[in-house]
Parts: sequence; C-alpha cells; structure tokens
Amino acid sequence: MHRLLDRPTQLTNFKWETPGFGPLTYEAALKTTALAATLLFAHGQTTECTVTAAERLGRVLGVTVRVLPYWDEIIVELDGAPLSQIVPAKPLGVDMGRVLAVTMVLDQVCHGTLSAEAAQSALEEAGRLPTASTPRFTLFAAIGAASLGIIFGTLDATSLLLIAACAAIGALVRRWLSGFSNNPLIQPLCAAFIAGVVAAAAGRFQLSDAVPLVAFCPCMVLIPGPHILNGAIDLARTRIALGIARLAYSGVIVLLICAGGLFGFTAVDANLAIAGSSPPVPLVIDVIAAGCAVASFGTFFSMPWRLLAFPIAAGMLAHAARWALISVAGTNAATSTLVACTLVSVLVAPVADRLHLPFAALAFSAVVSLMPGFFLFNAATGLVELVSIGPSAPAALLTGIATDCATAFLIITAMTFGLILPRMLFERVWRAPA
Repeated sequence: MHRLLDRPTQLTNFKWETPGFGPLTYEAALKTTALAATLLFAHGQTTECTVTAAERLGRVLGVTVRVLPYWDEIIVELDGAPLSQIVPAKPLGVDMGRVLAVTMVLDQVCHGTLSAEAAQSALEEAGRLPTASTPRFTLFAAIGAASLGIIFGTLDATSLLLIAACAAIGALVRRWLSGFSNNPLIQPLCAAFIAGVVAAAAGRFQLSDAVPLVAFCPCMVLIPGPHILNGAIDLARTRIALGIARLAYSGVIVLLICAGGLFGFTAVDANLAIAGSSPPVPLVIDVIAAGCAVASFGTFFSMPWRLLAFPIAAGMLAHAARWALISVAGTNAATSTLVACTLVSVLVAPVADRLHLPFAALAFSAVVSLMPGFFLFNAATGLVELVSIGPSAPAALLTGIATDCATAFLIITAMTFGLILPRMLFERVWRAPA
C-alpha cells in the first residue's frame, strides 16, 4: 500500500523528460523509488545499501530524494518539494533471491536498458519471486541441524537421525504455519517445541546419549542471525531506534526458541540436564560439517544455487581457522571466533557488493556454525533448574549459568565486531560511490 502525504502542492501533475525514458510524474518517480526501497528493506538488505540504492534510482529518474527507514515504514521525500511517499514496511524477512532480483532491475534502469515505466512492474515481479521450495527447505533444515550436531561433538548415527528428523518436522510445520498466520514469532516457537518433545522422548526411551544436542541443534537453525547483524550495523551507523528495534525483535525470537524447547520437555514431563563440554571433532569432519551448515542457511535465505559455492568456501575456511586457533594455538573461543569472523567479513564484503546480495545474510550463513548456541542453551537450562531448586541451589549452578551467559555474550560480541568492522571499513575506503 502506498499513500501520499496530504499536502497542497502545485507539483503534483508536473512532468519532465528523462533522457531515454519519456515523460514521468513526481508521483510515479516516488512510487517506483519507494517500492524499490521497501523490497530491499523488507527482505534483508542492510539499511545503508537500501538508502543508497533508492537514492541512486531517484537520481536516474530525475529527482533527488531522501529515504528515511523506520521499523514499520519507509518515507521517501522529494527534496525541495512538499511531496512524500509513505510505505508500510517491516524488515522481518531475509530473501537473497528477491534482493538480487530487485537490484538487477535497478541496475537495468540506471544503465538505460529498462524504461522507467517498466521498472514498476519489474520490481513488483521481483518481489513475488518464490522462496526456496518446501522439499528443499525441509531437506536442508535436516542437513543443517545434523551438521551442527557433528560440530558440537556427536558422531552417533541415532542422535544425528533424531536431530535431522526434529529439524525436518519443524521446517514442515513452519511452512504450514506460514499459510495460516503472518506472525513471524509463532513459527520458531512451535519448531523449538517439537525439538523439545522429541528430545525428551529420546531421553525417556534412552534412544540417544546426546539428548541436549537433539534438543538444541534443531533450534540453532532458527537463530535470527541476519537481524542481529543488521541491528548492530544500524547502531554503529547511529540509527539507534532502528538498530534497537532489530535487536529487540531478534532477542524475542531467541527467547521464544529457548522457551519452546523447554516447554517441549515440560509437556513430556522430563527434565533437561545441562550438557557437558563437547569432545573435539577431527578437522576434516569439522570443516565438511561447517560447509553443509552454510549450504543449509543459504537455502533458508533463498540464495540461488549458483551462488552457494562462495559462502560455503568462506565458511569452511573460517571454521578451519577457528579450529586451528583453538586446537593448535590454544586461544579461547571468543578470540578465535573474532579472527574467523573478521576473515569472513574481509572475503564477503566485496563479493556481497559485487553480486548485490545482503551482506548480513551472506556473512551470517558463512559463520552460523560459530554461534554460541551451546552456551545459550545451557544457560537457559540452568535458569530453569535454578527456579525449580529455589534458594537451596548450589553455588556451582549459579557459577555455571554466569559463565555460560558471559561466554555466549563474548562470542556474539566477537562475531558482531569481526563481521561489521571490516564491512564498514570497506564501505568507507574501497567501495566506489554509487
């Protein structure tokens, strides 16, 4: 839905000639620019790239515009004239295929190979591109969760099959729910609940020795990493309100994932024990599993098949570097994660611009296996145990919860800084102006 601000103006029906395009009106230019900005913003593009692309399109259409993104709307203002376009938009989704298609349309308009009159319909068509098919989405959810199980230390075939089954069922339920409700919070809650139920049943019937991994590996594929990164980038660029809104949205999803898993255990009347430290995984297996996890998240973000090879290679290289830093150099988890994410950002930043892909989605898919889900899950489990025990809880439990929370916070902070600092440096120093 689009609407103009109700302001009196004599510019409404003014037309001008744009070379190669023909006569256009201010309303037409604003409508096309606003649609492009909305599609990029709503499907995971960084705020800065969204604003830059929309302003570039406006200049090509013969107008100078200001793009003002907020959590629930985008305002496109015509500079020097009392005319604006307000478009409802929420950055809830991540779809690299649609972002790529929209950017290709913008490039065609800017290069003169697509008329401005045809741009509107081309953008609408790009915004209707289908997401990854349900069979592909389900298959890669299973592969991704099982790969994370391997990375976190289980090579037991039964446990891996249970993890894959949880993730596959959760993926089907998420797709089914998407046809009934547009609420983005219901899907991760229900998928995590299913993982909790299956893990609790596996523990009760002694089907697996890695019950905590059966519970939280399917939940890991629900983590809203791109939203966390986009929020951090917005904060770094002093878009404080938008950055806080993105991070709050991400935080609510993480809380619902933890709650869903724990509710699943409660429904089966089972107690989830805090997981012990995972055993080391051989380098080759670790790197291959990391590549499979990257491919899975690329699928979740609707990345075209032909583009998956690059993030897979970057993710495998980053995981190999982290493995070497921990196993050979003896560095801690936060430091090794910082180095690995910095390496990924250095590799991904120029490619994301070159291929017109959302940096946050591309970068997060390469480093998803580094997320501290193990520590977050243990902290949530410890808090539940603390509540059930009450004032007589042992000091070791409190210390464990604090340690897990602090470790998860440090790792997430290291990932954030490692990914966004090289990106912002690239934008400032090397990237050519639009």
